[in-house]
Amino acid sequence: MICRFVALLLGMSTALLSVTTLSAGTKPPNVLFAIADDWGAHAGAYGTSWVKTPAFDRVAREGLLFQNAYTPMAKCAPSRAIVLTGRHLWQLEEAGNHMAVFPPKFKSWPEVLIGHGWHVGLTGKGWGPGIANDAAGKPRLITGRPFNQHKAAPPTTGILANDYAANFGDFLDAAPPATPWCFWYGSLEPHRGYEYQSGAARGGKRPSDIERVPSYWPDTDTVRHDMLDYAFEVEHTDAHLQRMIDELERRGLLDDTLIIVTSDHGMPFPRAKGYAYRDSNHVPLAVRWPRGIKKPGRVIDDFVDFTDLAPTILDYAGIDPSAGGMQPITGKSWRPILESERAGRVVAERDHVLVGKERTDVGRPLNQGYPIRGIVTVEHLYLRNYEPTRWPAGNPETGYLDTDGSPTKTSILERGRQDGSDRFWQLNFGMRPAEELYDLKVDADCVQNRAGDVGQKSTAAGLRERMETELRAQGDPRMFGRGRVFDEYRPTMGDGFYERYLRGEKINAGWVEPSDFEPRPLEP
Repeated sequence: MICRFVALLLGMSTALLSVTTLSAGTKPPNVLFAIADDWGAHAGAYGTSWVKTPAFDRVAREGLLFQNAYTPMAKCAPSRAIVLTGRHLWQLEEAGNHMAVFPPKFKSWPEVLIGHGWHVGLTGKGWGPGIANDAAGKPRLITGRPFNQHKAAPPTTGILANDYAANFGDFLDAAPPATPWCFWYGSLEPHRGYEYQSGAARGGKRPSDIERVPSYWPDTDTVRHDMLDYAFEVEHTDAHLQRMIDELERRGLLDDTLIIVTSDHGMPFPRAKGYAYRDSNHVPLAVRWPRGIKKPGRVIDDFVDFTDLAPTILDYAGIDPSAGGMQPITGKSWRPILESERAGRVVAERDHVLVGKERTDVGRPLNQGYPIRGIVTVEHLYLRNYEPTRWPAGNPETGYLDTDGSPTKTSILERGRQDGSDRFWQLNFGMRPAEELYDLKVDADCVQNRAGDVGQKSTAAGLRERMETELRAQGDPRMFGRGRVFDEYRPTMGDGFYERYLRGEKINAGWVEPSDFEPRPLEP
């Protein structure tokens, strides 16, 4: 045991963690935190045969595999802000939006570790896109000191040249003796763009390898190849993780290191990244640390989310978050799960997570977002859309910017232009009702909205009340009639894009193909 665990519950689910310092002579684990960019829960450990992830699978096999891990917000910057602070997006002011300012008042756990003498570094993507300066206007080391010197020839034109694993070696070489360290491995893959058909041409994959295309996309060769290209980039991320694990083993550091592997949100495809469905927020998660995990190899069914990362890491570091200067943390440490011997559900109250979104890209009038709050349980996903008269994927005339450009996106948009009632266009880009309810037991793809069914009204009402009770306790401005504040925060990129585009200026924003822009506004 490293230290005793103290959890103080204030209110209902606004649990604020307080931890004691380590006992004299007890050494905290080093931390390798690996977070991919846009990787959904596709891995060999989850039974996905068309994505090969031996490194992730090893971490899961020798540690814990989480079945119900979620980001509360499926877009890069706000998801990572939640990771760094242990607070929900609706508790983070500007940082709850994408392309935002990260307010100096919200300190990150890497900054806390640095303040306590840890050696902290990163390679690749940390937090962003956005601006993270201190009160004096100087850039913050919000995820540590960068180590990005080593480059390597990428296997495709869509993959960046960063040699993440070699940079990790530099970081370890720079670590002072007897000093605990934390490394943030921020793979920029499988973020778009992709080299089309690289999964087949370079990865030896075949469209028939994919067992099932999600039912919200058409099952075509175009879509299958797009999925294979995504898989090839996931495998690139995993290959660097494998090299990092090998380096730890070579240096005799592997069993002294807490390894956490995850992704910031779901895959960069329509109805996934930037939305609030199960495939948007459900992420891979495996944790390995032989000296801290009892009975490795367990599969965990507890619902966990990214608000839990900060309290978990600081708990095992023996640092009180409040003493480190952090704002109150909403999440709870995973220590009871790691130190249990049980599989399945370990902590009874971990039976749900909250999800949502505000502005995830520009492209709407006055930089408006598409506000959602939701709750996920084993059986249901309930969503409340607070502005259902807005286009959920972004305005058509500005290219549906809430959805990254891709062959899948373009093919679905073409279907919609040929047939305005096309089912796939409606599912991915059509307007949404104020409430959505999905039965995850039979509809994990979330394509059959049951919110309007007479027999489901009480279920929807109960989930809405449970969700809103927690949101009120957490101080969500939207629960108190102040939700417009998220639209009023100015984006750090693309400010006024919609208005400039309508004036005929030759500009672009977001990951969007020129053909995705509609020639004129569509009727809702």
